[in-house]
Amino acid sequence: MKADDFTPGQGALERKPLDVSAVPTDGMWPTIEVVTRTGSTNADLLTRARQGAPEGLVLVAEAQTAGRGRLDREWVSPPRAALTFSMLLRPAVVTAPRRGWLPLLTGVAVVAGIRGATGISTTLKWPNDVLAGGTRSHPQVGKLAGILAEATGDAVVVGVGLNVSTQADELPPPGPGALPATSLHVLGSRLLDREPLLTGILLAFERRYQAWRQAKGNPAALRAEYLEYCETLGRQVRVERPGGQVLSGEAVDVDSDGRLVVLVSPEGAVRAGRAVVPVAAGDVVHLR
Repeated sequence: MKADDFTPGQGALERKPLDVSAVPTDGMWPTIEVVTRTGSTNADLLTRARQGAPEGLVLVAEAQTAGRGRLDREWVSPPRAALTFSMLLRPAVVTAPRRGWLPLLTGVAVVAGIRGATGISTTLKWPNDVLAGGTRSHPQVGKLAGILAEATGDAVVVGVGLNVSTQADELPPPGPGALPATSLHVLGSRLLDREPLLTGILLAFERRYQAWRQAKGNPAALRAEYLEYCETLGRQVRVERPGGQVLSGEAVDVDSDGRLVVLVSPEGAVRAGRAVVPVAAGDVVHLR
């Protein structure tokens, strides 16, 4: 289902165009562009990165017709109901393995930006999901936002899709084993303007990214903050890895390259006898 296929939900909300003039363009974000419609903001910035576009370019789409999540999954949203944008980065001083922290760093920035703008408590599921819910008023935990990082040459493009004013009857059904989608509107946020959300996320990202880059990718300070927000640690998980391999165990840590560390063992084995497996990529399902 694409953006063109959506019809407004019951009691449709007014959805104004994003006013880019209300988003600061100082610091590391000198250029913030908004397009009415595109296939994918990530794909667009990957092309521009290969053409030599500088770090700090941000592209926002009011609607995407070919939005993607991880593993080439489709990402869908009604026009103007979500905050969908991509950032072009060139972290040349950071080695390739340490760049695995970029989607995690983005997750921390998205959590900080949402909390600061709306007061809604959000958490992270490794590696790229922002979760919300699990409260008395909203007991069902849902996926509020997703993050996708893609590299080309010395550039990395990081995309964010955050459900803002999407109503319950406009949210896509969850896939097998996946958490249901949710939105700031469904969670009761009084703030549904996208400009302060974009501003908060970009500022939160910039502070952490500059510190991480100055430390040449050493994630010490960032790692502590990520671990504080991460809901995956301490849980029994099932990890579906690229190529079809599946492993189960206890998620116990995130290492210096941003990989999830899983203790895997045959059923009934003691903790000390488990194999330690670092996972760089995969779909994680929280079992309990």
